Amino acid sequence: MKEQLEKIRREALAALEEAQVLDRLNDVRVTYLGKKGELTQLLKGLRDVAPEDRPAVGQLVNETREALEKALEERKRFLQEKAQEMRLESEVIDVTLPAKKRQMGHRHPNQIAQEEVERIFVGMGYEVVEGPEVEYDYYNFEALNIPKNHPARDEQDTFYINDNVVLRTQTSSVQAHVMETRKPPIRIIAPGRVYRSDEVDATHSPSFHQIEGLVIDKKITFADLKGTLAEFSRELFGPDTKVKFRPHHFPFTEPSAEVDVSCFKCGGKGCRFCKGSGWIEILGCGMVHPRVLEMSGIDPNEYTGFAFGVGLERIALLKYEIDDMRLLYENDVRFLKQF
Repeated sequence: MKEQLEKIRREALAALEEAQVLDRLNDVRVTYLGKKGELTQLLKGLRDVAPEDRPAVGQLVNETREALEKALEERKRFLQEKAQEMRLESEVIDVTLPAKKRQMGHRHPNQIAQEEVERIFVGMGYEVVEGPEVEYDYYNFEALNIPKNHPARDEQDTFYINDNVVLRTQTSSVQAHVMETRKPPIRIIAPGRVYRSDEVDATHSPSFHQIEGLVIDKKITFADLKGTLAEFSRELFGPDTKVKFRPHHFPFTEPSAEVDVSCFKCGGKGCRFCKGSGWIEILGCGMVHPRVLEMSGIDPNEYTGFAFGVGLERIALLKYEIDDMRLLYENDVRFLKQF
């Protein structure tokens, strides 16, 4: 066995000297010191050695292993230093060349608009809340008074993952979660991405963003809703902005309304921007339906509330006078750097 150890030692040291790259060095280590390496296999043969000779043979094996490991480490250090020297020689930097100008990014117009809306409502005492984009059918529809076979489900053009899970069509589902887990008073806004099976055009996309608002407390009236949205509109579009409420229908609010603001380009006189009407539609709103309160465990005889929802892209399009929603998603730097 001593002769075998000497042979392994000579061959391993010779292989280490021939190794010129670190990968080859690793091959040598595996060949001689790995789990199935020659030295390891020889060590397993100790059981065939006479008991009185095992200590001496074991010591020889350990000495050989230590010698090979030391040689391996020295060769590794040598090759690493050699590789570094070659890299330094090849990576010469010409310090006389002009430096590359570092281009700084900035917030996306959607993000700018969202932060401004959040700033306005946080200033009025609202909390910003987020929720899952992949949602249960119950929270996306049924908890909002849209049961199965309700016509409103067809209008939503929903992406179904299975019968019980959908990509949320509105961030109103966040309101349902909050009402279910918290006791009034509640005052929140819920921004986030939503999904609907729409064709892509200048004003539609299968993926866009909404900001939904919810207030639940005692003695909340439609007057509170009107005052809140009037203040929001003046903060967002200017102090002279007027608001107009038009009757509408939403399954989760009663009564419901669409909200228009006076055109901030012409002051309500009529122009190309407002299509001559003097008004621009911005959001939908209404008083929370009593059934929605009941389904969330809130007594409608004690509490009332209002809710509203605004499309974030619509705010960005209006505020920055963008005429095509697709520009927000095409990542064209020539367009984005204007903001």
